[in-house]
Amino acid sequence: MLHFYNTLTRQQEHFTPGEIIRFYTCGPTVYDYAHIGNFRAYVFEDLLQRHLEARGNTVNRVMNLTDVDDKTIRGARREGMLLQEYTARYKKAFFEDCDALRLRPATSYPAATDPENIAAMIAMIQTLVEKGHAYQAEDHSVYFRIASFPRYGQLAHVDLDAQRSSKRIKNDEYTKEEIADFALWKAWNQEDDAASWESPWGPGRPGWHIECSAMATRLLGDTIDIHCGGVDNMFPHHEAEIAQCECVSGRTFARLWMHCAHLMVDGMKMAKSAGNFYTVRDLMKRSWSGREIRYVLLSVHYRMPLNFTMEGLEAARHSLYRIDEWIRRLEEFIQHAADSAPIIKKETCFTTLEDFFIALDDDLNISAALAVLFDVIRESHRLLDQEILSHNEAMALLDWWHRVDSILAITPDSHPKEIPKNVQQLVSLRYKARAAKNWIESDRLRDAIKAHGWIIKDTKNEQKLLPQESNS
Repeated sequence: MLHFYNTLTRQQEHFTPGEIIRFYTCGPTVYDYAHIGNFRAYVFEDLLQRHLEARGNTVNRVMNLTDVDDKTIRGARREGMLLQEYTARYKKAFFEDCDALRLRPATSYPAATDPENIAAMIAMIQTLVEKGHAYQAEDHSVYFRIASFPRYGQLAHVDLDAQRSSKRIKNDEYTKEEIADFALWKAWNQEDDAASWESPWGPGRPGWHIECSAMATRLLGDTIDIHCGGVDNMFPHHEAEIAQCECVSGRTFARLWMHCAHLMVDGMKMAKSAGNFYTVRDLMKRSWSGREIRYVLLSVHYRMPLNFTMEGLEAARHSLYRIDEWIRRLEEFIQHAADSAPIIKKETCFTTLEDFFIALDDDLNISAALAVLFDVIRESHRLLDQEILSHNEAMALLDWWHRVDSILAITPDSHPKEIPKNVQQLVSLRYKARAAKNWIESDRLRDAIKAHGWIIKDTKNEQKLLPQESNS
């Protein structure tokens, strides 16, 4: 049975899927390249979707693209570009990074500026005004009246006694100390340039919070099953979503709220000023592969802070190498083993295979799941060494791995990588050095080959050359 931690109730709960799981995830604000902290949330959400599907569920996941807000408008003005042209660059980059990290595409990616979404936002605001939950202020902007929703603050456990009812917040983001009425519709000003739409309250643009509320309910209905995001989105954004949606519909907005913890780099908050700010493309320029980055981001439980380090990437490379070698060995054994090979007569790794999926049933316990995987790898190597693994059993292990990888998505790329001529020459020189038992020169050449992005594995009869990104 599936059990997940619900941020709203602060406890782990049994999750009963419906015929279709309606799943909303907060996507990027496309004002810059998404960084690895953003992608920690997206990888967690990908892991959740993949596991739900592996358990036989159908998932309808919506991920929004915020392409109009304070940040995107500032960026477009700074670059002297139209808003649509400016954000298109970062939308394209986002999807390229998603592909590199093997993220399964969402069912739909609504953008805030899509005409149907702008219309849905205006309709939602009109309903809030009619019901007394919103009002137009003297600055011509429309604000949500927080005092009209007593449960505001329940998700983030914010103390509403600190509320200052006379204060209004027009910016998209604010701190826990600034609990106040927030903007639903922002009256146009000169800094907005062409980012303006007609509305019953005059020209303007939507506030950040109403965007997600309108897109989620338009595409998934008044009540959704799962809403995910980073812990930094819990307040004020998700808090505002609840208030807006429930004041309009009178129904529970989301049954289950799941938030992933912060990502730090070398024990510090990631910041450009600290020199520890990384995007996916930054790391790939340093010869780290997408699957290595993915492995690091998914290998720590989503509710635990993740400390991202270069040593962690090295460890991921080593772990992936172990997995790749195991797969290679199973495939070679299957190719050469006879169908009549011995059948295992005692308890083996096969008694633990389902434990991988059971661990993920328990609030995506990835640490326990990966422990099962490496136990199976270790045990199956032992059985292969002792020559007591049958052809059929090896096939069963490989089939199990394909089920596991439908969730982890870390199998190396299947297409071969062309070996550069200079690397081929180094391999030939190393072969001669080993034949002459010149081990110092052999080690030097191994390091030189690795510097070009390739790893040599010495077997009894040959040197096996593999690209780093597909063997790590």
